Amino acid sequence: MTSLGSNSTHLMEFPRKILIGPNVIQDLGSFLTALNEGFSNLAIVTGRTVKSRVQSICQSSLGNFSFNDAWYVVDDATMFSVRSLEDSMSSNLPDAILGLGGGRSVDIAKMAAFDLGKPLISVPTSASHDGISSPFVSIRGIDKPFSVQANTPLAVLADTHLLSEAPKRLLSSGCGDLVAKVTAVKDWELAREDTNEYYGAYAANLAFLSAKIIIDKFSGENHEDTQNEIRTIIEALISAGVASCIAGSSRPCSGAEHLFSHAIEYVAGHGYGLHGERVGLGTIMMAKLHGLDWQKVANTLRNVGAPTTAKELGLNEQHIVSSLVLARSLRPDRYTILDKIKLDNLSALDLARSVSVI
Repeated sequence: MTSLGSNSTHLMEFPRKILIGPNVIQDLGSFLTALNEGFSNLAIVTGRTVKSRVQSICQSSLGNFSFNDAWYVVDDATMFSVRSLEDSMSSNLPDAILGLGGGRSVDIAKMAAFDLGKPLISVPTSASHDGISSPFVSIRGIDKPFSVQANTPLAVLADTHLLSEAPKRLLSSGCGDLVAKVTAVKDWELAREDTNEYYGAYAANLAFLSAKIIIDKFSGENHEDTQNEIRTIIEALISAGVASCIAGSSRPCSGAEHLFSHAIEYVAGHGYGLHGERVGLGTIMMAKLHGLDWQKVANTLRNVGAPTTAKELGLNEQHIVSSLVLARSLRPDRYTILDKIKLDNLSALDLARSVSVI
């Protein structure tokens, strides 16, 4: 393994502006104008449901500032969709691309913006994962079993009212992705100790704080589903994404729990839970391997409505065992607890049973 060492050089890119609050979608036109980038032709990448909900509001706001908008609907997060989108834009290239919607729309827009060399504006309508402000995308059809790097969004606009109207399951998935930072950071620390890998203390602590806020808030029984909680979660997701920007990699946000999630897709196929739901299951088990309070992790996930058992995602015992054994081989360059504690079928079964995942 190549060691990055303490003198590693990497470029940090951050969103220039972030606007959060209720009904700020109505300010989209003025928000983009304030960026002072001089673009006028916008491509808006979204889903069918989100388009029907907010197109008229967005067009009214954009029209007030003389923006031209072309709308593109995507149905899945695949490279085929990215290429189709890029082909559709090729005859009339936009000045900037907006990813307006859930993780799928933001990721597809981010990949297309990267390929076409255009700035990306992130406008999430669900808090399902931390790609809102990070340069990383997770798209099926890329020849890598993990997220790949594109460009950091130029700006982020997060309307807490729209976010509060998204299905509760998406918010729970976002919490699963946040809780994962606990084990991701521990994996990064482990890599520093065992392989002398570069470790950024500031990025690590920022990512850990994003997780700690959620665990402290939701590990007990007393909490209400309010817009204030939505804001806390979206701010934590944005903060986690910024941690990746500082680190120059996804290291502070993605460890063995993410490799487990990707392994599930290899073993069981697609359609078994959302990204953050699978990652949450992985976090429970990796927390146990790290000697952390895995029960507190499980309680947090349970209290936000995220699954804590394989059965809740339609997965069986063999899916979990095979995924745990496979996970470490998916990304040999990323040292994690699974490299230190090498699981076989029996030890993987014991681990999953010990934390009641199966």
